[in-house]
Amino acid sequence: MPKPNLDAQVDGPQYLGPATFMKTPALSEPGELDDVRPDIAIIGAPWDDGTTYRPGARFAPRAVRVANYQPPSWHLDLEVAPFEVLKVIDYGDAVCYPGLADQAHEAIRARVSELASRKIVPMVIGGDHSITYPSATAVADAYGRGKVGMVHFDAHADTGRDAWGNLASHSTPMRRLIDSGAIPGRNFVQIGLRGYWPERETFEWMRAQGMRWHRMAELLDRGVETVIGQAIQEALDGPEFIYLSIDIDVLDPGFAPATGTPEPGGMQPADLLRAVRNIALRTRLVAMDVVEVSPPYDHAEITAQNANRCILDAISALAVKKSRGGKP
Repeated sequence: MPKPNLDAQVDGPQYLGPATFMKTPALSEPGELDDVRPDIAIIGAPWDDGTTYRPGARFAPRAVRVANYQPPSWHLDLEVAPFEVLKVIDYGDAVCYPGLADQAHEAIRARVSELASRKIVPMVIGGDHSITYPSATAVADAYGRGKVGMVHFDAHADTGRDAWGNLASHSTPMRRLIDSGAIPGRNFVQIGLRGYWPERETFEWMRAQGMRWHRMAELLDRGVETVIGQAIQEALDGPEFIYLSIDIDVLDPGFAPATGTPEPGGMQPADLLRAVRNIALRTRLVAMDVVEVSPPYDHAEITAQNANRCILDAISALAVKKSRGGKP
């Protein structure tokens, strides 16, 4: 059935029409995935009850979806029209009711699993970083435990044992993933760590698991591109696939003021976006998430725009791979 009014909205300016990621088609049911067979699906994980400082990341999926004024017709650096090469859809949000941590995390796991089990690349917009535990678990189960390595950009390691007794805090998901066997510790690589947490005891636990990390000072001393190359080798030392997790607080607060736990001295957006593109181009990227955007603290959509571009640049890099005859 023709839908001329909807077509006019979709073809109009970015602020007009349905609030999907870059105006991609909206799907809601697993059966629709089988009919459309997309390459990539955007999912919202609007959960922030795991935060320990500023709340508000539950509002990020909606804010990040629409934080771009420019239709993605042509990527100037990669020279690709990403949405002409790849079929990208918006799969809506996992149903996360406030206060129900177990239920919300299970909803996220199940929603991501519907995509990963079909070899559709999920790109998840958090939410606080606790959403990575159910999301990456679903991906590891779909591709095989031990076959997925993790590249994790963050100011914080998120490997805490608990937060005042809360095992589902945004400071604990990486420990949960390693303890559960979803992601091997030796293939868990963290980039951009800085500040005053975690404490020595937690770093000793990380070292015992074989984790690798590259502090912010190393990025400055050795160069971002060199460190990213090493991180890719470490994450793929055994596994075939990569899960990419980006906590927006890896950026300096001047570029990402709207986040739950800002930490001065971080990355610049240009370096982060280039790193995202390199990882997507050089690995079998099977999933990613961008977390910890808290729109109530944002100014002029600065933080939401950077999060939006992380996803969009990953999509564009995957489009380059497919245009060259490879898998996205």
